[in-house]
Amino acid sequence: MRHSHEPAGFPFSAIVGQDRLRLALVLCAVHPGIGGVLVRGEKGTAKSTVVRALTALLPEVGEGRRARLVELPVGATEDRVVGSIDLEKVLRDGERAFQPGLLADAHQGVLYVDEVNLLHDHLVDVLLDAAAMGRVHVERDGVSHSHPARFVLVGTMNPEEGELRPQLLDRFGLAVDVAASRDVDVRMQVVRRRLDYERDPDGFAARYAGQDAELARRIADARAAVDGVELSDTELRRIASVCAAFDVEGMRADLVLARTATAHAAWRGADAVTEEDVRIAAELTLPHRRRRDPFDEPGLDPQQLDDAMDQADADARAQDEPDPDPDGPGSGESSAEADAPAANSKSESNEQDSPAPAGGPGSERKAGAPGPQFRARLLEIPGLGDGAPGRRSRSRSTRGRTVRSSTEPGTGLHLVGTLFAAAEHQTARGRVGGPMRLAPGDIRGAVREGREGNLVVFVVDASGSMAARDRLSAVTGAVVSLLRDAYQRRDKVAVITARGKDAELVLPPTSSVDVAVRRLRAMRTGGRTPLAAGFLKARDVVVRERVRDPRRRALVVALTDGRATGAKDAVARARQAAGMLADTRAASIVVDCETGMVRLGLAADLARDLRGGYVRLAELSAQQVAGVVRAVA
Repeated sequence: MRHSHEPAGFPFSAIVGQDRLRLALVLCAVHPGIGGVLVRGEKGTAKSTVVRALTALLPEVGEGRRARLVELPVGATEDRVVGSIDLEKVLRDGERAFQPGLLADAHQGVLYVDEVNLLHDHLVDVLLDAAAMGRVHVERDGVSHSHPARFVLVGTMNPEEGELRPQLLDRFGLAVDVAASRDVDVRMQVVRRRLDYERDPDGFAARYAGQDAELARRIADARAAVDGVELSDTELRRIASVCAAFDVEGMRADLVLARTATAHAAWRGADAVTEEDVRIAAELTLPHRRRRDPFDEPGLDPQQLDDAMDQADADARAQDEPDPDPDGPGSGESSAEADAPAANSKSESNEQDSPAPAGGPGSERKAGAPGPQFRARLLEIPGLGDGAPGRRSRSRSTRGRTVRSSTEPGTGLHLVGTLFAAAEHQTARGRVGGPMRLAPGDIRGAVREGREGNLVVFVVDASGSMAARDRLSAVTGAVVSLLRDAYQRRDKVAVITARGKDAELVLPPTSSVDVAVRRLRAMRTGGRTPLAAGFLKARDVVVRERVRDPRRRALVVALTDGRATGAKDAVARARQAAGMLADTRAASIVVDCETGMVRLGLAADLARDLRGGYVRLAELSAQQVAGVVRAVA
């Protein structure tokens, strides 16, 4: 219930535009089993306003209580989210008791996370567990507790600030991309309504109270009717066909699409799902699930959706037709044999048309398409950093997981450790009842540990010695794989290419690593191998960025075969420059791209000069790389 002194919230029905977002939220209110909404968009697009406005429209959840909108702050501690020891009971009664957290408050309501992509990793894990199981299990400090936590998850995010982990992305039932309208009249109306609301919130809300009440009634009616909506085999086949056509992983998309289509039919007052319900549900369900790579363009191709819907119709008609004569023309081995020559001919043609490998010390060309990408193993800087926001290396943190208590000052007071330290002295201090007796020596600090983002500097050998088509394709494929990993871990990245007479910083340090991929794919190759210039350029980047962002540790990833050219002492100069880079104390790894029967081992020498790690290009996959990054001792 709103207190009289609090201004009314912005009405849901007063929101201008954002029709797709409003529909997605309404459908989740009709059928909470959909699993929530991820709202993606630039700043200033009313994402938070729309979500908060939904609260007043939600039906009661029992005992006359309205559903709650519980906000999960990005900086919340794990104790605040899942619950913790009830300190009041400990101090007053000396009993260990549990005090539920935000997930318990959100039960049967909405759990809202603004900037969900910035949520700390350990909280994401807790959130995923609760969303998957519908319960929260807590085992800590000698207390075991479990309680239900079924909620609709609503998150907002700005994609420019980093991507979500795939596990959390798939957990959201629906996803909507929002952007400010470019229509002048619409923008004027948005500003006018906002100014009117700020001038008189209660009067503004009163003007839309009737429309909001009607929306609330429709949501309640649709929620009551949704279980009675028919989902025919024809439409279920259409749903399965569409999901198969978009090659989504697992079965969650099929289930969510079916629930969303059913909710949409109930919302429009129908008693059966139709093709249009499936189409609208697909537009909300599939865009974030078909994006396998962070560098894929988000969204759904309308033509691909049309084709999938048409194919589903064709499949449905085929199901209604009688089976053809199994012994009739066109069946059996004769058909397969007739098709075989064409297939063989095509294969031979493809082999003959394949272009010969290009390149050589004096050639120059574009890098071309990267080779196969893979899931790169986590390259982690040893030790503890100071906690630049991110998800790569271990760091000291003021908001991370509490790993232990300490007699030394930590990041705040470790309350449980303090109480336990004091408990064993209560008899000696003469306590027989009442509050616990504390002494300065009981105080324990909280030692917290989290994850940080790093500056990842790629030094890519793009010279003629690396210009063989297959080898360069493999190198660029590896870089794209590592860039994808950096994108998901919220690193800043820089890309340096070494070719010709000098090294070029093709991408200054940035968090927008999708730009790095585009520039990598367009980079020029060929010429000599100025590795010394590449390492010196990397050294300059590391030193300069350390001044700008001292909390962000650097990791240099060099992809080269080690064959420096361009001067008679090119190899020696490259090794000297590698030593100068190592003096910055940046962590490093050399990815050896040398192939062929005769191997000189120059890349391994460079790794030793860098005082870092070493791995062959073929071993860079997540299954084979482990413990290869080393920092200067």
